[in-house]
Amino acid sequence: MPQQFQQPQAQSNEAHDEEAQAAVQSQDQTQNQSDALDAILDDIESTLETNAEEYVNSFVQKGGE
Repeated sequence: MPQQFQQPQAQSNEAHDEEAQAAVQSQDQTQNQSDALDAILDDIESTLETNAEEYVNSFVQKGGE
C-alpha cells in the first residue's frame, strides 16, 4: 500500500501569506510610481500653462548650437 504524505497546513498558510504580502508590496510600489509620474506631468502642465511659448523656444537651436 503506498504511503501518503501530507504537508503541514502551517507551511501552506505561510506560503500564501508571503504571496499576499508580495502582492501588496507590488501594488504599493506601482501606486508610488503612478503618483510620481502624476506629479511630473502636473509640473509640465503648469509650466506649459504659464509660459508655453518660452518653454518651446528653449528647445529651438540657434546658429551653430
